[in-house]
Amino acid sequence: MSLKDKLHNIKEQYKGKKMAPAFNAIHTFLYLPNETTHSGAHVRGADDLKRTMNMVIMAMVPCLIWGMFNAGYQAEIAVNGKPEFVSFFDHLKYFFTFDNLWVGAIKILPLVIVSYLVGLAIEFVFAVIKGHEVEEGYLVTGMLVPLIVPVDLPLWMLAIAVAFGVVIGKEVFGGTGMNILNPALTIRAFLFFAYPTWMSGDKVWVHGAKEAVDGRSGETMLGMLAQKKELAYGIDEAFFGFIPGSVGETSTLLILVGAAILIFTKIASWRIILSGIVGALVMGLVFNFVIAQGWITEGSKFYALMSLPFWHHLVIGGFAFGITFMATDPVSGAQTNKGKYWYGFLIGLFAVMIRVFNPAYPEGIMLAILLMNVFAPTIDHYVVQGNIAKRMKRLKVKTA
Repeated sequence: MSLKDKLHNIKEQYKGKKMAPAFNAIHTFLYLPNETTHSGAHVRGADDLKRTMNMVIMAMVPCLIWGMFNAGYQAEIAVNGKPEFVSFFDHLKYFFTFDNLWVGAIKILPLVIVSYLVGLAIEFVFAVIKGHEVEEGYLVTGMLVPLIVPVDLPLWMLAIAVAFGVVIGKEVFGGTGMNILNPALTIRAFLFFAYPTWMSGDKVWVHGAKEAVDGRSGETMLGMLAQKKELAYGIDEAFFGFIPGSVGETSTLLILVGAAILIFTKIASWRIILSGIVGALVMGLVFNFVIAQGWITEGSKFYALMSLPFWHHLVIGGFAFGITFMATDPVSGAQTNKGKYWYGFLIGLFAVMIRVFNPAYPEGIMLAILLMNVFAPTIDHYVVQGNIAKRMKRLKVKTA
């Protein structure tokens, strides 16, 4: 008897019992459901929730692997200094080493494991208590969370934050498909406000920097700009991902690859991604115009980020990752096509605005997405009401 048949028999044995959702979840996770429809007309497709979630995870895997190499790379240059590279290929040889991968793996894989163990355990408990099926929604959240936190985040902090995010951010609303806030960002927001010293500053982004006594740091580009310091990295390094930052947010190039995969497979909305980029560019241009007019002088605490070339906002920080993998969440985002344009545009606009006007927390994409998660239903409401008003107007014209 095959493993699939054995699991199916266990499902049948526990059918109708308290623990049935837990055993059903194991079977569904490994195999397609055995149940099919037998009557009526149905639209049949090759995709389902599990395949959709797996595709999103695959789109994030390049960012995860890069993050492992980068964690080791940043730790190495923090100790020995950054060498002068003759060419870009020399830089790659120094970056893609087994030692860098090993250091990154032993720091990042435990984050992934804890994220999944705690999150899925809570989902199983709620499924058994409520008597509903365990859904695949946390498969993506479980991968997102390790990619948006610092590499040295203590595992117990991550476990507490995941428990909070799954219970308060999702399960109290009814589970997968019912949450009003993005669960991964809810977890990150909890970490930031509960443990701010572990989520910001200049000694949290590089492995070992927080415990170091020699003053070495790994400040991000946004942190340097917020503190009006001279940048230690070029925009090309930010684009490829040779900079400190959250595990999966550093390489804009690989995030673009992930965005292309999600758009090609029609999992993510290109409308949200495109309008988010436009919103960030518009806000960046507004700030550049203010600087050009001399309304903000160099002595202002806002000057460094306001004078940043407008398109640089797309490359540095977590903007690209957030607009690709979290703003496009189909549950917490806008549902109407016109609403998606407004939703994405306002996320981009507010993300850059928060960066500039909150030097204590220069990364604004998290707060921008969470804010627009709350207003997404309102945006859809006005879009629908506008469409109804137009149709009623056309009806009056025809009957007049």
